[in-house]
Amino acid sequence: MSSVSSERPITVYGAIAANTVIAVSKFAAGITTGSSAMLSEGIHSVVDTGNQLLLLLGIHRSKRPADELHPFGHGKELYFWSLIVAILLFGLGGGMSIYEGITHLEHPAVIQDPTWNYVVLGIAFVAEGASWAIAWKKLLDNRKQGQGLWQVLRASKNPAVFVVVAEDSAALAGIFVAFLGVLLGHSLQNPYLDGAASIVIGLILAAVAGFLAYESRDLLVGEAADADVLQSVRRLAEADPAVVGVSRPLTMHFGPEQVLLNLDIEFRPDLSAAEITAAVDRLEAGIREDRPSIKRIFIETEALRGDRQFDRPDVNALEMKD
Repeated sequence: MSSVSSERPITVYGAIAANTVIAVSKFAAGITTGSSAMLSEGIHSVVDTGNQLLLLLGIHRSKRPADELHPFGHGKELYFWSLIVAILLFGLGGGMSIYEGITHLEHPAVIQDPTWNYVVLGIAFVAEGASWAIAWKKLLDNRKQGQGLWQVLRASKNPAVFVVVAEDSAALAGIFVAFLGVLLGHSLQNPYLDGAASIVIGLILAAVAGFLAYESRDLLVGEAADADVLQSVRRLAEADPAVVGVSRPLTMHFGPEQVLLNLDIEFRPDLSAAEITAAVDRLEAGIREDRPSIKRIFIETEALRGDRQFDRPDVNALEMKD
């Protein structure tokens, strides 16, 4: 069983291709012109490239099948690697950019010819914009009616998408700040503005890293499925003629498309064991058809007639079926 979609992570591949080319260009322009902001942007692109490679590693490892030590599979490993990405973005991306900016403020140097900076920033903006558009389109594929853009980003359970969107957004903001730093620093002959731009880029990266760490933490701890998933499961169960009552469904994400469901159901007391078994099968089939992301279902039966007990191992145990 795959804990993530078998679909190729095109958003990650696109980000790797864009960031690799951009990093080389930014470093070349930064070294040639002496721009601190450009060097910070080069650091940013290198860190982003490494982060995308780590996401690919997480995607690959999360697809490993369940075993005795990991009976629910390895889907959460993707969330672990997204947390590592946030740490690296904060420490290497944000920290080194701020350090580079402070160093430039201590030893300022006026940019003599910013032409190559503008050329590289223009290329970077186009490449990052294309990568951002691919990731954003993928994110919006799961947008629900009435959801704002921020809500869509927060609701995503797939780091291969929301990490790329967040990083590319930071990259586009950083390119704009670097452009202002180079433009104002050169036109005003004030090298301190270039160094200040580098510090601002570092702060942007640190803020995005904090957001990614927060999102990854929730998913690692055990975030529930969205409210509409819980409501639809409950409505489906309550609509069954064999059901008298349904407790609040308990869910947990073990991957972007792998949800565990624990459902406590009270059946009619006049039903036989065979009728309850049929009702459970019917509910499981209906839930999986309505919500394919629910891979494992644990149904607890309650309120049976007091003079008998109902014991069916495949009902009162975790279902390990896709």
